[in-house]
Amino acid sequence: MLRRALLIFTAAAICSMPAWAQETRRVRATIEKVDGSTLYVKTRDGEDLKITLSDKPLFVAIVPATLADLKPGTFVGSAAMPGPDGSLSAIEVHIFPEAMRGTGEGHRPWDGAPQSTMTNANVETSVAGVDGQMLMLKYKDGEKKLLVTPKTAIVTYAPGDRAELKPGIKIFVLAQTQPDGSLQSARVSYGRDGLTPPM
Repeated sequence: MLRRALLIFTAAAICSMPAWAQETRRVRATIEKVDGSTLYVKTRDGEDLKITLSDKPLFVAIVPATLADLKPGTFVGSAAMPGPDGSLSAIEVHIFPEAMRGTGEGHRPWDGAPQSTMTNANVETSVAGVDGQMLMLKYKDGEKKLLVTPKTAIVTYAPGDRAELKPGIKIFVLAQTQPDGSLQSARVSYGRDGLTPPM
């Protein structure tokens, strides 16, 4: 039960933390080396970083899901890019466990790409269209239409295992900057079976 609660907390943090939180850094990287509780990684921008894990870190595996899993009633988090007309095209869709319904609910800027947004909301309707599946997402203060295309990454969460963290594994980490400038994290999200976390 505790592990499930921690997994839920981690997923919530990934898709609800505001981009302006200066004490926390989102690290998207590939593991280069693992030395005890230290991860040596290279970010997608080519920066070499050292991340120290806390005493009891949580590991969360990111695993593939499918368009068929995006049913009305599902609670999701989706990063998207706006089109010229303001419409949203999903870069990624994360399917949350039922216990996370309502967590981080709303629509906000996201740092995954310039002008990208994050929407945590309930899938009200799902309609097939010419360019893909159109989802109507509803949250407390509004709603957004979201186009899910064949290029959209659709994933969900599963309990992870420290033993899976090896060179070549892609990770997403919320790292706390320490007073000496070093980075430390209490959780690591990683792509299982070669998957790159679409975060």
